[in-house]
Amino acid sequence: MVEVQAVAAARRLEYPADRLEIIVARGRQPSVQRNIALRAARGEWIYFLDDDALPPPENLRRVEKFFSDPKVALVGGPNLCPPSAPFLEQVFAVVLASWLAFGPSRARYTSVGNVRDTGEKELILCNTLARRDELLALGGFNEALYPNEENALMDEMQKRGRRLVYDPEFFVHRRPRRTLKSFLKMLRTYGRGRAEQFRLHPSPGSALNFVPPLFCLYLALLAALEIFGGSCILPPLKAGAALPLGFYLLVVIGQTIASIFTAGFVRAAAALPLLLASHIFYGLGFWRGLFTKLNSGGNQPRTEVVLENIAL
Repeated sequence: MVEVQAVAAARRLEYPADRLEIIVARGRQPSVQRNIALRAARGEWIYFLDDDALPPPENLRRVEKFFSDPKVALVGGPNLCPPSAPFLEQVFAVVLASWLAFGPSRARYTSVGNVRDTGEKELILCNTLARRDELLALGGFNEALYPNEENALMDEMQKRGRRLVYDPEFFVHRRPRRTLKSFLKMLRTYGRGRAEQFRLHPSPGSALNFVPPLFCLYLALLAALEIFGGSCILPPLKAGAALPLGFYLLVVIGQTIASIFTAGFVRAAAALPLLLASHIFYGLGFWRGLFTKLNSGGNQPRTEVVLENIAL
């Protein structure tokens, strides 16, 4: 069996070998895989990595200091597109790192600001170090959720008065999706996952995530007005209905100009249509997630999970 990329990177972590344990959980249900690995682990801290996440060797040394405060339950940072990634993936990275497409969650994909206390919107599980006992005390990840199982768990940690810390220099390199089709599918999945999380764990923090689905509804109504309104609707009323869309397009152009300063003209320009797509596909996924059938964790049919304990 081919060794996953994250294992090779984990072997290079600068930390005493007798205090490291590398566990690979293979399967098709990430929430279930993480829970099984979590319960099998013996360490005090769990460093979650996706199979293609590549941490620099100093990562664990950098953040162990935060856990001297017993209220700190979890520390995370961004996953960055490698500089050597193909052009299309770098364009995806521009979208992921933009305020317009991802708001505060852009901190998951680019280093933003300084070390600070944060919430689930700025953290991503493919680069997260957490206290094992805190995770177990909450019953692990909600197996009815994927994605967003980590977001719901982080919310619960904060409700218990625990601190979540974001360190912009605690990063991994990880390539975005490889194709446009897989990138758009990811956006739909993110939208669906957020809606399902809201249904199971409603919180005020999810209010911003209703903007893309409402934008999709606005576009549908605008199209219906144009198609079926005919001569019944006065031109000034049609123009007034389209004003928010005009303002939105100006904001998209503004975001594109801002991205030029960090990503260059070509990548920023190529990202412009994907800014539009990010709201539409996320919004469509969110609408779907509001009506999907949710299984409880205990009733969810499981596929086989294979655990591998990797020798250092």
